[in-house]
Amino acid sequence: MPKENNEEIENESLENIELDKTTLEKEAEEKAEAEAKAEADEKSVENEINLLQEEIASLKDKYARVHADFDNIKKRLEREKYTAVEYSNEKFAKDMIPVMDALQMALSSTENVTDPTEHLEKLKEGIELTLKQFTTSLQKHGVTMVSHDEPFDPNIHNAIQSVDSDTVESGQIVQTFQTGYRYKDRPLREAMVVVAN
Repeated sequence: MPKENNEEIENESLENIELDKTTLEKEAEEKAEAEAKAEADEKSVENEINLLQEEIASLKDKYARVHADFDNIKKRLEREKYTAVEYSNEKFAKDMIPVMDALQMALSSTENVTDPTEHLEKLKEGIELTLKQFTTSLQKHGVTMVSHDEPFDPNIHNAIQSVDSDTVESGQIVQTFQTGYRYKDRPLREAMVVVAN
């Protein structure tokens, strides 16, 4: 019996050793797998970090380009705005050239005239033509005269005197000393007027 017991114990010990060996092998395998997985995960994380860093660099580059484009557009708009303001009166100036021509023609039309009456008549005719052309050019650009036929308005008229009148209602303009002008809807210069009481 002791021999059988010994054999049993030996068999059991061998089985235990084999179990321990198998367990150790399994643990070693699992540990190796875990380390391999950790290493793969680490490489995957490193790859992900590299990809994200590349994406960040790309986005920074795009941002810098967009910012540079925006600055260029802003500078171009500033130049265009300056040019538009600088040359905004060009059309008006071009429209004044014919008025200057008319004044010069009015003066030159009287050069060979010896009769003073004819001289004055030609000069008057030239001035009337020039005034008509000048008024047309101003109207073309939104400059109009303040009407004398409207009731007194302190926004566009300056009453320099008031008089009693039997022919005109109170508050109406009796006489204009200086014509007023508007630019579109804004007063440029008030008309100096006499108003009825």
